[in-house]
Amino acid sequence: MKEKKALKSPLISFVITSYVIFFVFFTVIGISIVLGAPESITNILQIISAWSSTFAFVVLFKKIYPGLKLKEFVKEQFASKLKLSVLSTIVIIQVIVLAVTIFLPSIINNNQNVALSFTGIGLLFFAFIDTLIRGPLGEELGWRGYALNELQKKYSPLKSALIVGVLWGFWHTPLWFASGYTGVDLIKYIVLFMIGIISFSIIVTLFYNLNKNLVIPIITHQIFNFSLVLTKGDLLDILVYVMISYFVVAVILIVVNPKGILYKKYM
Repeated sequence: MKEKKALKSPLISFVITSYVIFFVFFTVIGISIVLGAPESITNILQIISAWSSTFAFVVLFKKIYPGLKLKEFVKEQFASKLKLSVLSTIVIIQVIVLAVTIFLPSIINNNQNVALSFTGIGLLFFAFIDTLIRGPLGEELGWRGYALNELQKKYSPLKSALIVGVLWGFWHTPLWFASGYTGVDLIKYIVLFMIGIISFSIIVTLFYNLNKNLVIPIITHQIFNFSLVLTKGDLLDILVYVMISYFVVAVILIVVNPKGILYKKYM
């Protein structure tokens, strides 16, 4: 069997392929909605589209890593033993952010009721699983497991995080124009989204480098996404609290830079 040649620009090929697959799926979703397809069909398509980066990586894998087996690569991403200190720290940070998102609007608006979208345990569980499938499970292998690690072979973790944050953020472009916002509200939505996504990229890069196990970015990403659907209210108002909170955390981590991790050369 003829061995496939390695790509000259594997990372660029991955990004372009991820964008193309996601845009194609989003176009199909739009067409299905226009044609009046059942909601179950559009939901399935949305879930599949969230895995676009994984599909892109799998399609290109043999050309990115000739001679390496995909199964072995994936296994390696979870090989490092989970460090409880790293996992608990990032969870605590995000719980604090979530608490700010939930309780601060109630305080500012003089409302004693906690602004939660879901009150039943069953609905909470369903929303948690739905969020997990639509985001972290489908995105992290490609964007962190591959793209971030490859960038860190050439750049500092901080610079790599910024690059991934921008590329990953603009990958979400179709979602911006499907948000229902227009004009100034759309601009506000995009700005807040990019601030949050780049800040998140910095945060997750730091903690992922402290414990090279893909479970770290998956859990971090899950809490990030879940905080957006858990809080009741207008999405733009929610984004202000969530994204600015993540921005503040990112700035603090850059300044403190525990163990100098954001400037250590990737090994």
